[in-house]
Amino acid sequence: MNIKLNGADHTLSDDASVTTLVSHVTGRVVDSSGQAADGRKIGVAVARNSEVVPRSQWAATALAEGDELEIVTAVQGG
Repeated sequence: MNIKLNGADHTLSDDASVTTLVSHVTGRVVDSSGQAADGRKIGVAVARNSEVVPRSQWAATALAEGDELEIVTAVQGG
């Protein structure tokens, strides 16, 4: 399927979920609760079609053809 991620075109498998996408983008295994399997913080938030997807819903949120997603990274500093 074809989606837009942060404004750029991307192709994913037809059964992709938000969890699949976050794993792909971060290069880390993400469990069904939206936490990294390695125990470290992921530090990202996801919006699908302009609506924030709660981390607890990442695994249950299937992506669809034409979805527009934004992944933002938390940055610390001053």
